[in-house]
Amino acid sequence: MATRSVVLDTETTGMPVTDGHRIIEIGCVELIGRRLTGRHFHVYLQPDRESDEGAIGVHGITNEFLVGKPRFPEVADEFFEFIQGAQLIIHNAAFDVGFINNEFALMGQHERADIAQHCSILDTLMMARERHPGQRNSLDALCKRYGVDNSGRELHGALLDSEILADVYLTMTGGQTSLSLAGNASDGTGEGGNAGSEIRRLPADRPRTRVIRASEDDLAQHVARLEAIAKSAGAPALWQQLAEAKAQA
Repeated sequence: MATRSVVLDTETTGMPVTDGHRIIEIGCVELIGRRLTGRHFHVYLQPDRESDEGAIGVHGITNEFLVGKPRFPEVADEFFEFIQGAQLIIHNAAFDVGFINNEFALMGQHERADIAQHCSILDTLMMARERHPGQRNSLDALCKRYGVDNSGRELHGALLDSEILADVYLTMTGGQTSLSLAGNASDGTGEGGNAGSEIRRLPADRPRTRVIRASEDDLAQHVARLEAIAKSAGAPALWQQLAEAKAQA
């Protein structure tokens, strides 16, 4: 069975949690087998306290906007059901996990007040620090490093940040994550009837394809790129491993 992961982010009234700060937004997106499924969980929450000005400057969620929003106990069961048993992928996990545990503890649901007992947790900040020691490893820095588009991220937002983090995580741990073939169904499932499996024959009298050989400079750049990918991913590309195994056979 493919691994189910949930990329998660929260926004809060401020920090630290020990000063009575609360969660005001939760955003999650689901991955199964390294593919986004389209399922997500997103909610804004009434925290019953005001947010610090500094926090509002980060996420832009005003106290007035949160009036009338549900409180955490109203969404707790739905949220727990969404994350239970999944691998949680979080950037700076200690922050978000501490706040989530606190919300369950405030409800008196102490059996849920340690989500590490119900989910495995992968901290992408710790992963990035191991791969890029001495460098900036904020989400914005990782987007720049891995070429992930974050142009829409003027302010922090839990759902947007979880979507961006999903792209960063997939790129950081494996590069290309899916292969879309021409002729597949538009919904991406590949189950579009004959259109998804049709074999199209090329005409016999088609012009011969021009073959352009790679120059020495092209080959050198290719090798350098493979070395950079291997360093980032922590292992050589699969085809390199297969080539080495074949050479040693």
